[in-house]
Amino acid sequence: MKIDNFFTELKRRNVYRAAVAYVVVAWFLTQLTTQVFPFFEIPNSAVRFVVIALAVGFPIAMLLAWVYEFTPEGVVRTESLDPVQAKSAQRATGRILDFVIIGVLLMVIAMLVVGRLPFYRQTGELLPLKSVAVLPFENLSRDPDNAYFADGVQEEILTRLAKIADLKVISRTSTQRYQSKPSNLAEIAKQLGVGNILEGSVQKVADQVRVNVQLVNGQTDSHLWAETYDRKLTDIFGVESDIAKGIAEALQAKLTGREEQALVVKPTNNPEAYDAYLRGLAFQLRTISPDSFEKSVGFYERAVQLDPAFALAWARLSRANAWIYSASLGSTIAHRDAAERALNMAQKLQPNSPETLLAQAYYQYWVLRDYELAKATFGRVRDLLPSSSDVPGALALIARRQGHWDESVAYWEQTLALDPRNTDWLAAAADTYAMLRQFPAALKTYDRLLDIVPNDPDTVASEARVHQAEGNLEQAGKLLAGINAQTPSFMAYLMKMNQLFLERQFDEAIRLIHSRLTETRDLSDFEKLFNPFYLVQAKVYAGDTGGARVTAQQLLGPLDTFGQKDPDNLILVSVLPIIHAVLGQKDAAIKEAERATMLRPSGKDAVTGPGAEENLAFVEALVGDKNRAIPRLQRLLEIPYGGYLTPALLRLHPQWDPLRSDPAFQKLCEEKQP
Repeated sequence: MKIDNFFTELKRRNVYRAAVAYVVVAWFLTQLTTQVFPFFEIPNSAVRFVVIALAVGFPIAMLLAWVYEFTPEGVVRTESLDPVQAKSAQRATGRILDFVIIGVLLMVIAMLVVGRLPFYRQTGELLPLKSVAVLPFENLSRDPDNAYFADGVQEEILTRLAKIADLKVISRTSTQRYQSKPSNLAEIAKQLGVGNILEGSVQKVADQVRVNVQLVNGQTDSHLWAETYDRKLTDIFGVESDIAKGIAEALQAKLTGREEQALVVKPTNNPEAYDAYLRGLAFQLRTISPDSFEKSVGFYERAVQLDPAFALAWARLSRANAWIYSASLGSTIAHRDAAERALNMAQKLQPNSPETLLAQAYYQYWVLRDYELAKATFGRVRDLLPSSSDVPGALALIARRQGHWDESVAYWEQTLALDPRNTDWLAAAADTYAMLRQFPAALKTYDRLLDIVPNDPDTVASEARVHQAEGNLEQAGKLLAGINAQTPSFMAYLMKMNQLFLERQFDEAIRLIHSRLTETRDLSDFEKLFNPFYLVQAKVYAGDTGGARVTAQQLLGPLDTFGQKDPDNLILVSVLPIIHAVLGQKDAAIKEAERATMLRPSGKDAVTGPGAEENLAFVEALVGDKNRAIPRLQRLLEIPYGGYLTPALLRLHPQWDPLRSDPAFQKLCEEKQP
């Protein structure tokens, strides 16, 4: 047969149509099996079998198309038909194949359209397709103490995913709200602002680990990818890398060469060191408190003892110590030095890794308080961890420290897009609105927080504080009605006491403070120092000058002891001048208050610096220097800061009673119309 006649015969016998129909149907079946099989937990080997079978079947199908035709009598060999019958049968076969091709193509188009349809939150916000939230991994180990291992695997997968610029990845602090195995993944995807959800489980027995994962489309609830890994503990890093790469491939995220290298980095070859690291990480992730961070420090120290070349553990050790130094009251100099040593080790081992740079940035922010330097370092980290909420969140905090308030708000929007259910970030964003005196926006954000943690006492107290600043004591009082001396939240207790001051129920405030001191167990060092200080203030407001001086004199000893450990602690230098003022030591009071403003100048810290100025104005009012106090208060009313002083607070709070008869002060108390 001539070649031209061969191709003509292929066309006449509908082999071309059959080839197109086969390819279209095969592609459709492949897509169908890859999405349906994981749902029924059918192993990936079955999908591979289908693909191979379809490939092998292609030449067989083409041979059958050449040899047979469809006729009213059924399928018969082409050679058995006379030319007229053959021509009619081939037309009928062609129409059937056309219908098959068109029908399957329509189904393919429908599948593609559904898969590409925009996914919206309830607010109407478009959700990106290349986005994923990794829900907490279920611990299937018989030993519940192995929960730390599941937490660690989830965090390490998230860390790897956060390095992929083409993916939006929701931070763990938002996903950890869904600890129990959720059923409504579509609703969770909308709440988190993502198109896809990764679920998983971890089972650890001795040195064997099994990890199951499945990636689900949040819109259609269809399974995009699933895998089971049975590995030795020493190969857990390979599992974490494979999962991150599998997610990227399933979501068609493009990886740069640097990102591909970052996904396969093995932090340590010592499984015992890695186990200690994961234990420390679990404590650090679960609760933000000095106690949990102290436990983290112990495990991180164990990890670097077992493997001194474990740069990631050194970086985490530095961050934990730096946080304790910045957040704790009392002797934390050792933590400051430990943070520096650990950072130096991480920099020697892996100076340009994102984890080392993140530790460096936090050290600059929390310990050195060099905000410009920290901002630059966080900027470098952002290029390496584009989906980490740590970076825009820290930049938001730095921006407001620098007085760049609009920039801070913009960073909060970016942070909450990556971490929409992070209660710490939501609280900080709400606080920022309050500092700007944008009280409706602050209350709205606090309400978002209460949707996640209903009746949280700290958040309720923050809302009450906003109402106090607005002069709405009735609403603030309703929110604080259930707060008493035994309430664990110090913030709530403090706002309750402030409410009593504003309502001028001084005897009740004094009873509340005494109850807190005598009836509440395990008071922190902070409260043991500050409750007597608040008692001094309450007695001053009540007009009990003698009683206030007795309590102030008793407080000088503990303050002196604390000052010897940390003489430049901002809390200490805020308390001392008021104690001196109550004791009638005017020069010492003014000197200490001015020293506080120099330790944290407003020009370098727009959040806490003006608070030191407000404290100085209080001292000036106490010692009768109203000519300095009133202009200072006027300036504070005009700027955003952590105290967000308002005309209502000037009118209501007894601390300003020494200024109340002055016409200039009375003018400050007038509400300005917008």
